[in-house]
Amino acid sequence: MKLHEKIRVRRSLHDVQRDYEAGNKKELDNLMRAWKGVKELPADDPNSFFMIGGYHGEPFRGAGWGNAAYWGGYCNHGNVLFPTWHRIYLLRLEEALQSIAGCGDVMLPFWDETNEESLKNGIPWALTNEKYELDGVEIDNPLRSFTFPKNIVDNISNDVVDYSKPKGYETVRYPLSGLVGPSDIENTIEHNAQFPDYDTNVKILNENIVNWLNSYIVVDGKKILTNVNQKYIDSLYAPNFTVFSNTTSSAEWNDNLPDGEKPVVALESPHNSIHLAVGGCDIPGYDRSPIDGANGDMGENDTAGLDPIFYFHHANVDRVFWLWQKKHGFTDKLEIMAEYPGTNTVDSQGPTPGMAPNSWLTMESPLNPFKKNDGKSYTSLDAINIETQMGYTYGKGSLEEYTTNGLLAAKEEKGESKVLKISRINRGPIKGSFMINAFAMIDGKKQHIGTEAILSRWNVQYCANCQTHIEVKAFIEIPSVASKTLKAKEAVDSSDIVVEVNGRNGFFMSNEAGKMEKSALPAGNQGGFKVEII
Repeated sequence: MKLHEKIRVRRSLHDVQRDYEAGNKKELDNLMRAWKGVKELPADDPNSFFMIGGYHGEPFRGAGWGNAAYWGGYCNHGNVLFPTWHRIYLLRLEEALQSIAGCGDVMLPFWDETNEESLKNGIPWALTNEKYELDGVEIDNPLRSFTFPKNIVDNISNDVVDYSKPKGYETVRYPLSGLVGPSDIENTIEHNAQFPDYDTNVKILNENIVNWLNSYIVVDGKKILTNVNQKYIDSLYAPNFTVFSNTTSSAEWNDNLPDGEKPVVALESPHNSIHLAVGGCDIPGYDRSPIDGANGDMGENDTAGLDPIFYFHHANVDRVFWLWQKKHGFTDKLEIMAEYPGTNTVDSQGPTPGMAPNSWLTMESPLNPFKKNDGKSYTSLDAINIETQMGYTYGKGSLEEYTTNGLLAAKEEKGESKVLKISRINRGPIKGSFMINAFAMIDGKKQHIGTEAILSRWNVQYCANCQTHIEVKAFIEIPSVASKTLKAKEAVDSSDIVVEVNGRNGFFMSNEAGKMEKSALPAGNQGGFKVEII
């Protein structure tokens, strides 16, 4: 991989679109040309999209190809390498785009998920339009989807048919399903037949994105934000890199919060929410029926990296990482809390190819499979300052006002917070990613106060490491104006708080009377999960 002599700028995709609409088409044209080029390269070409997109998850490799003790992709989730691994990953993809003839100046724009346009309309049109005119010829929009040039198979699962995908498979997003194995294909055909019109599907997708970004409740006439936009803002106030970086570390931190402190939000949390929003989960609490059975590729670690929208989403995640660094004075140094939860290769997902089980993660851990010019592996030490070390920076975008230390997070309510702790959720029998949704009985009405999105692999039951990290916890802030009516310092029941776990195929279980389960609760969940106000 190479570094550039001058600092280049990753701009907001909305700004690139505005230039295009004003007649300055070169930047977007070249971006489309580069993406078209990498997608058309042979599958085994080092710069092909299939090769680079497959680094994240499937097709699995190394020990993870057939060993349940490993995660078969290179991506790091649920551990402290999450931000830096993905930072290098984007650089590698960008380099591939620049390798296409005439595209040497192409940079990867970011989808500014928290600007006014996204909050109002959802996903930028460049990522969803079905067609694009390039050099006078109408082509399939290369940012809309990806068609697999080879089969992918999950060799870990005993029921591999569930998440294997054949050559010729085209990635899908909400509201469609992408499960095409023999045991699922009939259900998928029936499900997708309900959504035959592409433009209508994009409208449904954008409505879902807008709902995730803007959810709120009203208490005593006050608007209380419960959305992904607010989570991004709150993540900027995480006190150190370890808890900012990943959900495993932030859960440990939140489990030991002093009285009255707000829970820490890891950057990985709103990141997970966008994956599920694009991939196939409704945010609860809206007056429309949820779409059960939506199983888009962005919603699972297995295939998320093979949808082009992944990289525009992650460019924004990387930008928020940079904003956090600037806010806290960590542009040239990052520190990891030694031997803290989230700093071991077995935390959450399991070791990636080239990493030993049960080894501690540090700033010097290799970020496989990425190599520097000297042949040595990139480490997090190479991915701290994006400008001086990596040769790029970000153009103007939302949330920049929160990088000043004196500015409080934009919440309407003030005063002491209470935190909802949800524990003892067994993720073992839940296929794929899922949501933990919390509702409070406020002003005599059941109101949605928060969601924690759990981005997971498709088959946890066949993942040996997952079985040793089977419990999922969530910490959701209860707005102070709402918490005054709730019990404190004790377990609560559904008269105060209702918690629902919703999987990709709909409702799974709840603590609400008469609604405990969809099927028999698994071992470790008898009596349901535990709900506390701390």
